[in-house]
Amino acid sequence: MDTNLTPQSAADIELPPYQGIAIADVVLADTPAAAAEACRALAGHDVLGFDTEAKPTFARGEVSTGPHLIQLATEQRVWLFPVRPGMQYDELKPILESPRILKVGFGLGSDLAQLRTRLGIEAQGILDLSRALPGEKPKQAMGAKTAVARYLGRRLQKSRHVTTSNWAHPRLTERQMLYAADDAQAALRVYRAALAEGHLPRV
Repeated sequence: MDTNLTPQSAADIELPPYQGIAIADVVLADTPAAAAEACRALAGHDVLGFDTEAKPTFARGEVSTGPHLIQLATEQRVWLFPVRPGMQYDELKPILESPRILKVGFGLGSDLAQLRTRLGIEAQGILDLSRALPGEKPKQAMGAKTAVARYLGRRLQKSRHVTTSNWAHPRLTERQMLYAADDAQAALRVYRAALAEGHLPRV
C-alpha cells in the first residue's frame, strides 16, 4: 500500500504517463466461486505483483480495519479480492503464504501486518521493492512513482482522491479498481525491468 505522493521532479513531469491495465483485464473476485477460479489461475505463476488497500483513518488514535482489498497481478491480468466480513480465504491464503510464489510490491510493511492481524495470513515469498531497489541516496527507500520513472521511463500518476477513498465500500468504482490494479501490476513490471538490469538477484 504505497502512498508515495511526494512532489515530482521536473524530469518526472516530462515523462510520458504510465499506461496501466485495461478494465477488461481486471477481475473482481468477489464471490467464493470467482475467488477459487482466480486462485487456480494465480497458482501457476512464479512471480506476482502484490498490494493491498485499506480504508484510510482520519481520527487520532483510530485503528485501521484493513486490508479491505487484496490485489495480485500477472503481466496480463489483475485480480482484486475484496475483504469482507464472513468471507473465507481458503484458496487465497496458500498463495500468499507460499514461499514458492514470489510476491513483489512497494511499501508492504503495513500490508503484511494487517494480513496477519485481521486474516491470520503469514505472507511468505515477499519482496518489498522499496527496500530491495537501490535508492538515489544510501538507505533511502524507493517509492513506486520513482521506480516506475527509473525503470519504465513513465510517470505514474497517484490520485490522492482515489488513494484516500473508501476501499471498504461494497461497490468499488472503476477508478478505484484501475488504481488498485495498476499498483500491483506496476510493481511486477518494475521487478522485471530491474531484474533485467541486474539490480535485483534472481530467485
